[in-house]
Amino acid sequence: MQTPSRRAFLTLPLLASRPFGGLAAAKRRPNILFLMTDDHTTQAMSCYGSRVNRTPHLDRIANEGLRMDRVFVTNSICTPSRATLLTGKYSHRNGVPVFNRFDGAQQTVAKLLQQAGYYTAMIGKWHLGSDPTGFDYWNILPGQGVYNDPTLYEKDGSTVYKGYATDIICDLTLETLKNRPREKPFFVMSHHKAPHREWTPDEKHRKMFENQRIPEPANLRDDYAGRSDAIREQQQSVFRDLTRRDLKLPPPPGMSAAEAREWLMVKPMEVDTVIDGVRKTLTGRELEDWKYQRYMRDYLACVQSVDDNVGRLLDWLDSSGLREDTVVIYTSDQGFFLGEHGLFDKRFMYEESLRMPFVVRWPRQIRARGVSDAIGINCDFAPTFLDLAGAPIPPDMQGVSLLPVWKGNKPGNWRRSMYYRYYHDPGDHNTRTHYGVRTTTHKLIYFWKKDQWECYDLVRDPAEMHNIYNDAGARKIVAALKRELARLRKDLQDEDQFAESQPRDSSYVAAPPLKKR
Repeated sequence: MQTPSRRAFLTLPLLASRPFGGLAAAKRRPNILFLMTDDHTTQAMSCYGSRVNRTPHLDRIANEGLRMDRVFVTNSICTPSRATLLTGKYSHRNGVPVFNRFDGAQQTVAKLLQQAGYYTAMIGKWHLGSDPTGFDYWNILPGQGVYNDPTLYEKDGSTVYKGYATDIICDLTLETLKNRPREKPFFVMSHHKAPHREWTPDEKHRKMFENQRIPEPANLRDDYAGRSDAIREQQQSVFRDLTRRDLKLPPPPGMSAAEAREWLMVKPMEVDTVIDGVRKTLTGRELEDWKYQRYMRDYLACVQSVDDNVGRLLDWLDSSGLREDTVVIYTSDQGFFLGEHGLFDKRFMYEESLRMPFVVRWPRQIRARGVSDAIGINCDFAPTFLDLAGAPIPPDMQGVSLLPVWKGNKPGNWRRSMYYRYYHDPGDHNTRTHYGVRTTTHKLIYFWKKDQWECYDLVRDPAEMHNIYNDAGARKIVAALKRELARLRKDLQDEDQFAESQPRDSSYVAAPPLKKR
């Protein structure tokens, strides 16, 4: 049993670290199929109440299992989130605060599951700058990868696969499941590129949304009154910062490839396009409306392709007799803004970026249509996988197993707060570095390089529009949140405001030479 100093998120000694239900001694250990997308958000899943789309197959996981409403990322950016998933540790402990290379020599959950007798596989988006370790089989996108005719590489070389990335990753996942060794339980990670920027849908799903009018969030035109300078200085505005490439504008004819690339990177404040058969030049409010609709239609079409392919996997599991003994988890590497506060992308500690979708199905153990408000973090994923396998959870992991919560037995000493830290400043979107604490009712954010604070009452102000940090009536809660923030930082050994390197995606190693397929 761990003490509070080693498991800093709980206010009492950890009760959730023991193997769940005696699984270590059980003959039947569950398979684990972990499905993860890049930049999918709860606002675009109908089981979370989406106003903008329907996701019947993702909802199917929730309806046949459990939906967790308070699972949070500890550093809302792709590579650090993936490193935390593998190690069960915060960025300052696993060495990946920004887009830097992951050291695969360190302890990972894949290695530990291998040692516990699991067949391990990784397919799709890896995005960690080094080759996977601890997997019996892997086949991954180099860096960000591309949507159409993607290259994937494995230990023996690279292959160009004809088709759409989401379909191909699902095909490869099914192939891996069919060819797995039958004498072992499996741990398969299937990671999609979608719906990452530049949100390129396949034609089938693009057509589904091309004539739809997507509802706007109420705070799409947030004026940032009363907030820190950080929100005004960001460069992830739907209205100001989407490029011609994001908006799928075709380059003028006659350009060289280099000229076309430069043209596509411009953030247009005027767009000449055809609407209802009439050519128009859009500016001002009309252009803003058009940009939002263009962005959302493409994003949602990418999500729809993911949903369809998740349905394919669920159908195969059910028809293959694996339904009862396979834990299926769907999540994303962080949340994402769909116009809330006028933003796209993630990074900020605001709720849309902080909260991760998380639904899980395990018919043998989890009751259908469950909902949990327990605070979980992505440090919890690795301990949970190990608990499922009946394997010991290393004491240096900073998360806890979620299995008691899945069974409806949340311990009375379960965490009541979580710690967040973002490092990539200025980064690609000029998002200021910050850290903070979120409790069940409030959030405190410190933009430490600017020495500016924001505080929100999440019960009265769930959209985080009114910064109460300087309100006279909020002094006691602000003081309490500062004490909790200091406690978490001390317990997590993250008290140093160290300088960070800022490597970019271009630093990723290219894939090996191509081979034919």
